[in-house]
Amino acid sequence: MFAEKPADGSSGSSPVSEFPIQGAFYREDDVTKRSLPVRVRDSFKRDPNARATPKGAVGADGKVFDVEVAAQATANSPLHRRLKGRHLQMIAIGGSIGTGLFVGSGKALANGGPASILIAFGLIGMMLYCTVHALGEMAVLFPVAGSFSAYSTRFLDPAWGFAMGWNYALQWLVVLPVEIVAASITVDYWGSTVSNAAWVAIFLAIIVSINMFGVHGYGEAEFVFSIVKVTAVVGFIILGIILDCGGGPSGGYIGGKYWQNPGAFHNGFKGLCSTFVTAAFAFAGTELVGLAAAETANPRKSLPTAVKQVFWRICLFYIVSLSLVGLLVPYTDDRLLSATSSADTKASPFVIAITNAGIPALGSVMNLVIMVAVLSVGNSSIFGSSRTLAALADQGMAPKIFAYIDRRGRPLFSILLASVLGFLAFLAASSKEELAFTWMIALSGLSSIFTWGSICLAHIRFRRAWKLQGHSLDELAFRSQPGVIGSWIGFIFNILVLIAQFWTGFAPVGYKEESNSALTETFFEAYLAAPLVLTFYITYKLYYRTPFMRAKDMDLRTGIRELNLAELVAEERAEKANWPKWKKAYKFLC
Repeated sequence: MFAEKPADGSSGSSPVSEFPIQGAFYREDDVTKRSLPVRVRDSFKRDPNARATPKGAVGADGKVFDVEVAAQATANSPLHRRLKGRHLQMIAIGGSIGTGLFVGSGKALANGGPASILIAFGLIGMMLYCTVHALGEMAVLFPVAGSFSAYSTRFLDPAWGFAMGWNYALQWLVVLPVEIVAASITVDYWGSTVSNAAWVAIFLAIIVSINMFGVHGYGEAEFVFSIVKVTAVVGFIILGIILDCGGGPSGGYIGGKYWQNPGAFHNGFKGLCSTFVTAAFAFAGTELVGLAAAETANPRKSLPTAVKQVFWRICLFYIVSLSLVGLLVPYTDDRLLSATSSADTKASPFVIAITNAGIPALGSVMNLVIMVAVLSVGNSSIFGSSRTLAALADQGMAPKIFAYIDRRGRPLFSILLASVLGFLAFLAASSKEELAFTWMIALSGLSSIFTWGSICLAHIRFRRAWKLQGHSLDELAFRSQPGVIGSWIGFIFNILVLIAQFWTGFAPVGYKEESNSALTETFFEAYLAAPLVLTFYITYKLYYRTPFMRAKDMDLRTGIRELNLAELVAEERAEKANWPKWKKAYKFLC
């Protein structure tokens, strides 16, 4: 509404005139002409309307906070929706490609052999396919920040939501300093004489700066990082085929001779089980697509495409590339177990394959790619931990200060906490470096398994409530392709991985040669996350006496971004019915 000037010619005191809008009936002031430093300063001020979790979303007691204002609260984005479809697609395609694939696969190859690595990565990949589709179905319908803990709170048990939220936040909080140190170690490949502490400071500054640009900075950085990683994997696949056929400088057809001698398997069934754990670590971060849904401009359009592309990433980038690694590198190569860190390029089977072929110069290129991969994980760690912490704080599960969101849509104090913990990377210069980082890695070791299992179980319970409360699957904007059966497969596989990790932690390969103290340390390094999660859950459960969520009581309304969802879905399906067959097939797959 416009405010008229008073008859006496004074500026008046209408509330409307306080707004800095130019025009005949609005007062002009200096706010409209603010300098860049002032705008930057003001961007850090709190946005009074921004909450990581909408006001009508789920609270710590499992109940909805203000049902009558839920529609209004969910209509206003709590975080800035700056991620575009291209960002989500590249995060889905290349987001989790990191040191687990480039370096960690070497240890898996040495422990299990080429056949074990294919079986393990294939089965874990199938489990992730089911998990990401389950997550996509819920995230399209309820695009809320901290989605994993929110879904556990809403569909399972608020105490389990608390445990999963802190489990996920701690996973990323401790990963940041570890990955920064790993990035500094990659520089040693080129014989750098600069102190590692200097590289730690440089890489930490880069990662923190990216995240201070908000979700748009994170998205653009991941877009570039993912392009580099995807290009490297595709290039290796092409080169690997040529080398296996005898087209390298060293010549000679390789074929499948390393599957014959030294063989396809190593260390039997236990070797296979130990490879499962490495495979699960290599896929960590796949779920970030769902976490980013709350800050996506149109998750209903872009998220299904990103979710479907996970299948192609698993097939092309993991299965095909590791098949070639198994053909080009024998598991008896001593370099596979020579890694001094998670980013030690000399232990990468990709680099070993290239070096064996007589192309040592490409090792530097691969080392650069590994550095980019490590920085990408560090970038994701601040994004993942800060959004989860902000959502926990808004639900009363973390200190309220972490719910502070500034006018640029940044959960500022959550980002600052993650950044401050990054300074632990300077422990690299300490004599206690190895001990400190071993236990930090142990804290995050099983976190992804718990997260994925919770996503699958939450989807199973969501579908049960959806049916019980009279809804049909046709009302869903995106439907998981493997459905509830896929979620059961994913959930069971996660349980099996936990069992395999327990066994290989309790009695690792070559345990008869280890001392009792060394075996105890090995077990807790592998399984520390499990008692931590149970401690979070049991403590919260006993203190707040939270209920197990029953299907008939679950809230299936709050958090839906489009309130006219049924009409929108009907219109889209009518449009899809007129598509030619080739387009229907393409959209089903991609």
